[in-house]
Amino acid sequence: MEANSNMSQVVIETINTIFSDLFKSIDTNLFKVLDNLTFINSDILNDKYFGRIFGTSANNGILLIANSLLIGYVLYYSAKYLTSNFTFSKIENPVQFVFKLIIFGIAMNGSYFIIGQILDINFSISSAIKSLGEDIFNQSISFSKLIESINTNLQITEDNLNVFSVEGIIKGTTTISLVNLITVYAVRYVTIKILILISPFAILSLCLENTSVLFKLWFRNLLSMLFIQIIVSIILLILFSVDYNSNDLMIKFIYIGGIYCLLKANSFVREFMMGAGISTSVQNSIGLVKGR
Repeated sequence: MEANSNMSQVVIETINTIFSDLFKSIDTNLFKVLDNLTFINSDILNDKYFGRIFGTSANNGILLIANSLLIGYVLYYSAKYLTSNFTFSKIENPVQFVFKLIIFGIAMNGSYFIIGQILDINFSISSAIKSLGEDIFNQSISFSKLIESINTNLQITEDNLNVFSVEGIIKGTTTISLVNLITVYAVRYVTIKILILISPFAILSLCLENTSVLFKLWFRNLLSMLFIQIIVSIILLILFSVDYNSNDLMIKFIYIGGIYCLLKANSFVREFMMGAGISTSVQNSIGLVKGR
């Protein structure tokens, strides 16, 4: 009987050691990455290869293709204008079309700069929210600091983790949820890069009324991706504002609620933006960008 008891204790200690090493590795390495993935500014454009793909001028990269399509728009309108004399169909005034072509052609070629400004404005708003928390709580408002706060208030260290206790379950749940967040925001990061690359085509679509819906779809998806950043800043601010008491079990579960809100922030934005964005359900696989 005593031998079985000792064996069980050895198994429990081994499991606790394994999970302690795993959680320590995640806490040390992954959550700094999560901050970089979530809070995006114009630095996302500074990748030299990304810049080459986008195009450094109208003669290379994506911009070259977009400017070629600009000529295609002129040919399409010209053919449609000629046939309208025979079909008596309504078509916009040539002066109006040329004016839109010039304005949106310039905007298309300057889309790299325009997107950079949008990213920086969004980053400034989220940074202002975090700065408010830093002034109030005298600590950095970030995921890496959040996990430190969780470990402190759960009284979890490398040597005393017990995954079979309530604190261990809460620690495991929050860690797994935050790892899921890393996947979600990695998808968001790549999605934003894709939306930036197709921005010249989205702006170009405004030249014709029957293609302008493409711009609306693109802009709504981009706005939803960026708005998530602001919502996450607010949720982090709320999590840091709670007066945690390590002896209060209910307060400990607020951590799980807060992490769940971070996961649901994407769903909230999707509903707010009429379905535009990415699906981040824990139960389902990550969905593609869509809008209705």
